[in-house]
Amino acid sequence: MTFAFTFPGQGSQAVGMGADLAENFTAAREVFDEVDEALGQKLSDIMWQGPEETLKLTENAQPALMAVSLAVMRVLEKDHGFSLKDRVKYVAGHSLGEYSALAAANALTLTDTARLLKIRGQSMQAAVPVGEGAMAALMGLELEEAKKLAEAVAQDEVCQAANDNGSGQVVLSGTKSAIDRAVEQASEFGARRAVLLPVSAPFHCQLMQPAAERMAEELGKVTVSAPDVPLVSNVLAKDISDPSEIVEKLVEQVTGMVRWRESVMYMASQGVDTVFEIGTGRVLSGLARRIERSLTAHSIGSAKDFDEAVSVLS
Repeated sequence: MTFAFTFPGQGSQAVGMGADLAENFTAAREVFDEVDEALGQKLSDIMWQGPEETLKLTENAQPALMAVSLAVMRVLEKDHGFSLKDRVKYVAGHSLGEYSALAAANALTLTDTARLLKIRGQSMQAAVPVGEGAMAALMGLELEEAKKLAEAVAQDEVCQAANDNGSGQVVLSGTKSAIDRAVEQASEFGARRAVLLPVSAPFHCQLMQPAAERMAEELGKVTVSAPDVPLVSNVLAKDISDPSEIVEKLVEQVTGMVRWRESVMYMASQGVDTVFEIGTGRVLSGLARRIERSLTAHSIGSAKDFDEAVSVLS
């Protein structure tokens, strides 16, 4: 088998995430302690006890999702002797998941990753006043049709394809009025359904330019190393390993589209036959199977998942 490890993005968070990992594995507890220390806050308390509204804040959800992913990785490595470098062909992450992927592949330290994601969440939220931006998911539309809809409703405002998630699911992002028009007119362009997403900012569109500039500044302050295995970049949908290119694409990713469908297809075209989703939720493993039916997909997000996962990875 040829493996790729994928790392989830925002929306997969839930109160209680990672608690059973901390209860069962010392290696996982150490990750949560290190993230708490890096951020100067008890993020783990918010993750395990809530309230949900606090966990959902972008600046908390992003490092929290990364923390669970890295806790899973540490348990695989320390308790099961797993080597990412020896066993995995690619890592990839959905939006913030790229940071988790890079930390898993030792391109970023855990401490730097936690701090970067806190800042990323804060700067993305600050880029657009609450209520002025929105995002909507279109079901039953492929990317080209979604782009035509976005262009038709923009009316000199921002309306862009933000995520091409595959299986006829494309997310649009932009000003609230433009996204409202897109939802109203989606059926005319062939969408089966269009729904506004419960997000606090319009991610992955031009409105995020101030956040991109802040991330360029912050990434310049940390050391980014060549990852142990190549990263399949969101904005390129192909693999990269050069640290300077990784930084460049992480900055572009803030305003650019997450090309997840193409990324999964690329990994499959390069011989990957088994995808693992590392962290909270099962969104990416479900998408992988729908995007490329030849793929086998698994997820590891809780203590009970390890026995089956290790048997597949052995």
